[in-house]
Amino acid sequence: MGVWKRAFPEKSPTQDASSSSSPSPSTTQDLKADPSPGITTHVESTTRVASSHFQTHATSTSNDVDVDVAANLFRSPTDLQASADIDPATERRLVRKIDRMILPYLAVCYAFFYIDKTTLSYAAIFGIKKDLKLVGAEYNWLSSIFYFGFLAWAVPTNFGLQRFPVGKYLGGNICAWGALLMLQAASNNFASLAALRALSGAAEACSDPAFMLITAMWYTRRQQPLRMGIWYTANGGGIALGGLLGYGIGHIRGALASWRYEFLIVGAACMIWGIVMMVMLPDSPVTAKGLSWEERRCAVERLRGDQTGVENKRFKAYQVKEAVLDPKTYLLFLLGVVGNVPNGGISNFGTLIIQGFGFSTLVTTLMQIPYGVLIALSILACVFLNDYACAKRKMNTRCIFILLWLCPNIAGAFMLAYVGLDHKVARLWGYYLTGPYNAAFVMILSLSTANTAGHTKKVFTNAVLFLGYCTGNIIGPFFYKTDQAPTYRLGIWSMIVSHLIEVVTICCFYVVLSLENRRRDRLYGKVEEKDLDETAFGDLTDRENKNFRYVF
Repeated sequence: MGVWKRAFPEKSPTQDASSSSSPSPSTTQDLKADPSPGITTHVESTTRVASSHFQTHATSTSNDVDVDVAANLFRSPTDLQASADIDPATERRLVRKIDRMILPYLAVCYAFFYIDKTTLSYAAIFGIKKDLKLVGAEYNWLSSIFYFGFLAWAVPTNFGLQRFPVGKYLGGNICAWGALLMLQAASNNFASLAALRALSGAAEACSDPAFMLITAMWYTRRQQPLRMGIWYTANGGGIALGGLLGYGIGHIRGALASWRYEFLIVGAACMIWGIVMMVMLPDSPVTAKGLSWEERRCAVERLRGDQTGVENKRFKAYQVKEAVLDPKTYLLFLLGVVGNVPNGGISNFGTLIIQGFGFSTLVTTLMQIPYGVLIALSILACVFLNDYACAKRKMNTRCIFILLWLCPNIAGAFMLAYVGLDHKVARLWGYYLTGPYNAAFVMILSLSTANTAGHTKKVFTNAVLFLGYCTGNIIGPFFYKTDQAPTYRLGIWSMIVSHLIEVVTICCFYVVLSLENRRRDRLYGKVEEKDLDETAFGDLTDRENKNFRYVF
């Protein structure tokens, strides 16, 4: 009793059952077999609204809040099926056009995000500790308090992304974040800088979840890791650019301290880019001004097989409840934590670790450039190889690639833990090998977007993942004890333990989703192409939708 069939009741239920070649049992039997709470009520409610949607489509779509916004582009199952036959060459042209409309804005923005994350690290070698008279663990707190702001605002800002146009909301937050970064240049003590960094964290809290939502809106599940990898590669570009920027700023001989110029320059650039994002970044493929009506239909039809929909502006409490009861929500939270304990330390103490090898302040800034390049190359290699495996070999390889790309990080951390201080080159290479964890985290983000359906559930799950992200980044810096400089032995061991826990968690994720897919195939049979029309844009969750299969 899918959304599309209920929208057009010209066939009787008996005719529908007799004409179907699907091995699936009836929907009523399916719902009895699936113990997910509340499914019957909400599926029936959704199909009733969908029916009303198609009957009134010609006159109004303002009340179509229960189904996905993509349903507004199609007036009938025939309409959807007609759009399903997209010429491959046409689709490739459309995807290239979407890439030009989306990826450059996200990539530049992500480069700024990582430059911002390292501003405090560069400020440390430019004398901020001395200028602000930071003592004890105050520098560690300045690093962590950013993520307290992020943590406090993570859930509200994710629901803000659901309620408001995504492009405008993201751009506005970037502008606010840039302004707060510029204000940090005026700080004269720990308290003022800590307050501004907490507010900056709140402004940045929407960034990664917004990027994930945008990627899920525009790209198929198979295409998402590659596109995520492309914009996340700017992370490495940001590190390299930050090194060059730090080197240049270090040569400024003005009235202000070098670290103050850094906050002013990076903050101003972020504000400008936020305005560009507000004007140029489309909010949704359904409303994108850069696409024709037919291109919009093709853009969302490509997502039909994923069963994840595009967007729904209505908050649905039952989807939050389902997310809370879903085991993979907690696995994603744990992956957010253990994947970012190393990040919290390296992003703020990386320059101090390198400086401990005996390099000067300015050479230390340049040593970050190879690190950034290695991160970018490792991300691209990971996502392209995964895309090849999915497209050519038809394999579920995301968890496998996460495990493979964690190996260099574990090896590099062991090198930093055990290679002697007199072996500077070996220790430097050990530090560089800690970079590929970024590629593993890209794949973790793709696990979240590809395996969560229902828009409210999706934004809530993203929020939970980034609550874990914040927790890891808050915890990470406190493993780096000042009295252990320059080796930071406890900090290095926090990386090793975190990555080993990550390996175990990924294995559990693989097993859980694999067993669930087998259960669904056993109960409902293999998904057939014609069945996808029923549930494509009903804003059903992954647990409600019998046609949904997980990728891992």
